Order: sequence, then C-alpha cells, then structure tokens
Amino acid sequence: MLQSLLFGGVSGMIATSAIQPIDFIKVQIQVQSEMGNKGLNPITIAKQVIKDQGSVFALYKGLDSALMRQMVYTSIRFGLFYEIKDRIKHSKGREANAFENAAASLLSGAVGSLAGNPFDLALVRMQSDNNLPENEKRKYKNVFDAVSRTVKEEGVLTLWRGCLPTVARAMAMNFAMMTSFEEAKKFIGNYVSNNLSKSILSSFVSGFCGAFLSLPFDNVKTKIQKMKKLPDGNMPYKGLLDCFAKSIKKEGFPKLWVGFATFYVRVAPHAIISLLVNEFLRNNFGKKEVKVEVKKEVKKQ
Repeated sequence: MLQSLLFGGVSGMIATSAIQPIDFIKVQIQVQSEMGNKGLNPITIAKQVIKDQGSVFALYKGLDSALMRQMVYTSIRFGLFYEIKDRIKHSKGREANAFENAAASLLSGAVGSLAGNPFDLALVRMQSDNNLPENEKRKYKNVFDAVSRTVKEEGVLTLWRGCLPTVARAMAMNFAMMTSFEEAKKFIGNYVSNNLSKSILSSFVSGFCGAFLSLPFDNVKTKIQKMKKLPDGNMPYKGLLDCFAKSIKKEGFPKLWVGFATFYVRVAPHAIISLLVNEFLRNNFGKKEVKVEVKKEVKKQ
C-alpha cells in the first residue's frame, strides 16, 4: 500500500511542476468570467499577469500549495486505485473489469480529495489573490502561512470549504480519467503493440474525458473556495447547488465549461505525465512483487 501511495505522489508532483502555469491561468479565466469579463484569451491573460507582476515566475504562484496537494491527493487517488486493482488481481487472478475500475476510481477520488482539500483551498486563494482589490488581498506568504492564517482567521473547518464540489470534481475526474485510461489501453492494444505509444494515446483519451466531466465542478469549486463575505454579511454562495444555479443564471450554462481549452491543455499533459511516471515506477519497482503474488494465487486455485 505504501509503495502505491509513494508512486502516486511522486507522479502527481512531477506532473504538477510541469503544468503549474497552465493551472494558474485556468483559475484566472474562471475568476474573471465570474466578474463578467469577456474575451478571456489565455495568452493575453498570461502576458498581463507577467506584466503586472514583473516576472514569469508569477505564473508559478501557489506551486508549494499545489505540490502539497499532490503529495496528499494524488498519492491517495492513484495509490488507492492501483492498490485495489492489485488486490483484485491477486485474489481473482485476473485484471479488474470496467465496473471494478469505475468503483475504485470513484472511491479513491473521494478519499483523496477529502484529505487534500486544505491545500486545494490554499492554492485557489493564492492564485486568485491578484484579481482582488488591494485592500481585500490575503497576501499569503506560502502554503503553511495560508493554512495557519485560514485556521486562525476563519476557523479550522474553513479548510474544508468547497469540500462537496471538490469531492464531486475529484470523483468525476478520477472516474473519467482512470476508467477511460484502463479501458482505452485495452481497446488500443488491439491495434498498437508498443506499450509506450499505447499509454500515451490512452492518456490523451483520459485527459479529454476527465476535463470535460470535471470542469463544471472545478469552476464551482474555485468560486466557493475563494469567496469572501458580502457587505451584508452573507456569503455569495450557499453551497454546491446554489453556486451552480447562480453561475448558470449569471453567466449562462455553457460558461460552466469556460476555459475548457486551457483546462484540457492543463489536464492532458498532467494525465500523460502522471500516468506514464506512475506506470514507469510500477513496472520497474513493483512489477516483480505483483507477478509473484499472481502466480501464487493461480497455483492455489
């Protein structure tokens, strides 16, 4: 189990380090769409952020939070998923079927997102800070400052604000990404023999499925986690369904997928890198152990 968690965390952190600027721009698009801005071109936004902040490293804002999130979230969602698959293989002497993959992906996504929500909240707040008026900016120094100040200023339960959409997003993402990846590998394997090519093609499929199904939840999650009290003392959104309803009313239903191109460009490389790194680690450092166990089970039967 520990090995699966370690492989998942390492693969997620490597992928996040590569795509962090894209994730930052994705958040800017979602925040500015909520503010009513039009013509949200990712390249234009990136140039403006660099100009305003005076450095390209502004696009890496919140990287420490993102890495901490991956250390927890992806460790669990990858680790638990493949641990369940391995146990099925050990006990039944066969690969997990589509239904078992789906159930494993939903469970691991939910558990991972619950554990990683505090760092996800810190990440969203740090990335959206530059869109706030000067007197409303939180100006967190780093992920630890963000978490400690959130607890001190708003209470420990605030760390799980937006937990419902975060869990829904994670379950949608993991279900679409992991299930489609495993099924795509089986299908593509009928036409492509090279394992690396098969994995890369399957990753593109899983990246698209994951992005399309999870973006509406990601959009709502961003809005809920960054929100502040209104002048009347109330929060802009009461919860997941209220945020969905108000977003659709204010921006239109298609805007739930605002920034899809940017989100896909963020999700697809992350899926490709994390899945390939995870497979490399499993094949090179965990393969012998799995094979021995399967042979033992087969002999017993």
